[in-house]
Amino acid sequence: MIAFVSGPVAALAPTTAVIEVGGIGMAVQCSPQTLAGLRIGQEARLATSLVVREDSLTLYGFADDDQRQVFELLQTASGVGPRLAQAMLAVHSPDALRLAVSTGDEKTLTAVPGIGKKGAQKLLLELKDRLGEPVGTRIGRQGNGTAVSASWRDQLQAALIGLGYAAREADEALAAVAPQAEAALAEGTQPPVPQLLRAALQTLNRAR
Repeated sequence: MIAFVSGPVAALAPTTAVIEVGGIGMAVQCSPQTLAGLRIGQEARLATSLVVREDSLTLYGFADDDQRQVFELLQTASGVGPRLAQAMLAVHSPDALRLAVSTGDEKTLTAVPGIGKKGAQKLLLELKDRLGEPVGTRIGRQGNGTAVSASWRDQLQAALIGLGYAAREADEALAAVAPQAEAALAEGTQPPVPQLLRAALQTLNRAR
């Protein structure tokens, strides 16, 4: 298993970072939050999990070992593959997921694209004794018991700036996708940051 990669960041894309390791460029699949903390040319260290399939080897990268551990534990639930596990960590922090599972909060899980009400109920049952209790103190609580992640605006802006866009461009893209985020909030769900990032990038590409 490749536990981590360390080296200068050679390239960044909406879902991937390329880390130069010993003269070799390692493509690592990352969430928007992880990508937001990287800068081309700067040294980076990513905890990694290698997913082996018959036709592919895919390396997933995380800002710390805790995210990597939760990523792997999520996949012990039936129906959860690496893409869904990564999507869950793109929307919620590890402690937010632990809190949701420990309190039976299906609403938090349904905020993740691809997880419906029945799927959330199944995950709560399967993961109850696997993720453990929240270990950090970063999580706030809303009145309805939903775990609070960093705001979608902060996550999206950091991801766009991390990809090399100017603050002005990032602000314009945020304004363009704000209606989608506000619609999700009106329905009582967390705005889907990965989808918003793709929409924002499309807006920026059209403007160029």
